[in-house]
Amino acid sequence: MPKQSLQTGYLVVLLLVFGSVFFVMITSFAGYIVTQSQVQNRSHDRAQALAIAEAGLDYYKWFLAHYPNDLQNGTTTPGPYVHTYQDPEGGTIGEFSLDISGAMHCGETYAVDITSTGHTYNAPSAERIVYGRYARPTVAEYAYIINSNVWAGSDRTIIGPYHSNGIVRMDGTNNSTVTSGQESWQCDGSIPCSPHSVGSTVDAVYGDGPDSDLWQFPAPPINFTGLTVDLADMQDKAENEGGLYIGPSGDHGYRLNFQADGTVDVYVVDRIRSYYAYNNENGWHTERHIIRDDDYLTTYSVPAGCSVIFVEDKVWLEGTIDGLVTLAVADVDTAGVDRSIVLHDDILYNDDDSGLLAIAEEDVSVGLTVPNTMEVNGIFIAQNGRFGRNHYSTYYLSWAYDQYVTRSTLTINGTIVSNGRVGTKWNCGGSYCSGFATRYNSYDRDLVNEPPPLTPRVSDTYEFTKWREEE
Repeated sequence: MPKQSLQTGYLVVLLLVFGSVFFVMITSFAGYIVTQSQVQNRSHDRAQALAIAEAGLDYYKWFLAHYPNDLQNGTTTPGPYVHTYQDPEGGTIGEFSLDISGAMHCGETYAVDITSTGHTYNAPSAERIVYGRYARPTVAEYAYIINSNVWAGSDRTIIGPYHSNGIVRMDGTNNSTVTSGQESWQCDGSIPCSPHSVGSTVDAVYGDGPDSDLWQFPAPPINFTGLTVDLADMQDKAENEGGLYIGPSGDHGYRLNFQADGTVDVYVVDRIRSYYAYNNENGWHTERHIIRDDDYLTTYSVPAGCSVIFVEDKVWLEGTIDGLVTLAVADVDTAGVDRSIVLHDDILYNDDDSGLLAIAEEDVSVGLTVPNTMEVNGIFIAQNGRFGRNHYSTYYLSWAYDQYVTRSTLTINGTIVSNGRVGTKWNCGGSYCSGFATRYNSYDRDLVNEPPPLTPRVSDTYEFTKWREEE
């Protein structure tokens, strides 16, 4: 075979080989480009579908602002409710579908659950689903709400917003805002003024605390009258809406011991001990928080559908809470008779889904004979009185109770709402002499999302409390 023909044959073979490789490369590259374009289009469609689904939540938030009690989108029929979505540049590009339901306690809606499904018309199969809970914020958003001047000592650690309609001296450590409804005050010495002098004008929030960048004043006052609950309505819920009503004891009151199995043991307190105690409002006065004897009465199961317990007498409170429970203690029929709650021992939760709201018509008091290291969980509201522990002196107590004058540590996980000045530690001549040496306070984020029945609101405006994308 001629040499030229062989060279021509080799060249043809090489061209075929390299041509095939080049063709495969071009084909693969073109396939990659097409695949990437499809992926990007799919991603774009899904991003648009998510934006449309979120627009559904925003739409119903707007709707609730205008029609707060309407869970049927202005109709009288059940959902889902379908709305088109307008793109300012592209016109109508898709739609969202809304499923709406109300989360209820005792026949009242406390939150609105909305599931919004969105998609574009170009890619109806690329839908996205988001869930949102709208609710009006409650007192559970705060560690403290106080309707009076208050002093937080240097031993205090406070986690969560702290608000007073009066003046705040903050010597403790706070990790959130400290707000006052006032701008300033003329210090009268009822709370230490240092480093200022008595009679001088002082900022509404002042003190030696390390987190002054979080202090805010004047802040909008919280309407204390507006946020405290209608106790007569709570009594009606307990008697007529499936709750639990416990009438007057005919004696000194009741001891309620909650159990982890969802029951509460009730004891009638028939013998108490009298002794002297001190607070700023009443000075030295007779206190009767020590139980000398009580008799077992009965055990109730906490109602599941309306877990509101109304007691028309004084209550000593302790135990382990299972589920979301509201306890109201009041006498709404007798003028001049206001019932109180005594925190008698630890108050714990059975699990992360449990929560307590305890409302007293008068005071919520930490008792004298309490554990050295005490833990209480819940939202505690002293509607007309104060939350605190009175000052005790061995001078006025028998030797058997001297050990209880000072206690080591008080941990509160939840919210304190108090009409009067709060205090659980007392100084005598500048030195600690009564109460708890160390106090820790933290608001409970779980109760923000799932408050107990009839928890008072601090605003009538619906806000997001939950958001998540559903699979």
